[in-house]
Amino acid sequence: MVKVEDAVIARWETGGNRFEVLVDPQAVQDLKDGKDVDLHDKLALDQVFKDAKKGDKISEEFLEKTFHTRDLAAIAKQIVQKGEVQVTTEQRHQLQAAKHKQIVQTIARNAMNPQTGAPHPPARIEAAMVEAKVHIDPFRPVDAQVQEVLAKLRPLLPIRLDVVKVRIRLPAQHYPRVIGELKGIGRLLEEQWMGDGSWTGVIEIPAGVQTELYEKLNARTRGAAETALVK
Repeated sequence: MVKVEDAVIARWETGGNRFEVLVDPQAVQDLKDGKDVDLHDKLALDQVFKDAKKGDKISEEFLEKTFHTRDLAAIAKQIVQKGEVQVTTEQRHQLQAAKHKQIVQTIARNAMNPQTGAPHPPARIEAAMVEAKVHIDPFRPVDAQVQEVLAKLRPLLPIRLDVVKVRIRLPAQHYPRVIGELKGIGRLLEEQWMGDGSWTGVIEIPAGVQTELYEKLNARTRGAAETALVK
């Protein structure tokens, strides 16, 4: 359970009534991102308030009349999803920093320089975001903000979200220790065993993970893997 001093106030007003809960800020962010979160252990206090700061509680009978349940976690989830979140300046900065990091990682993983076909390092993306004066909303989903951020970055960076296809050839002895990671990093489109006993396949990956793929292959096969981009 989150401490009261670390919680944020989620507030929803409907029918002239106000409903407030004290909830873990990370749980709020996850819910706003569309994730399925169980709030049973994410509330600072097992109570819904008219005014959390004053401690004015709402009766279970009135909650049931409004929400058609007495399940506190289910009620809190509705309040978070339908309402607004009241945060301190420090909490907002912390949540913005976390969402900023998620957006940078998403862009770095999925975007590339269309002029070279190479991914942009996270540091380059962050520097461009600072130069473009990008504002991050801590409670909007990452996917909903990525395209907006990219629109601001394009005047500064040649960048686009894309996937690439890589053909890989492996000596047979390396296949068992590599195939699992390949399937975990991308989508295996085709594969076959060659006459000399080697394995070859084509994998589709987010453009930004090319470097990660090559580094893993080199580490697992000690440089024996052969790779080539498929045009």
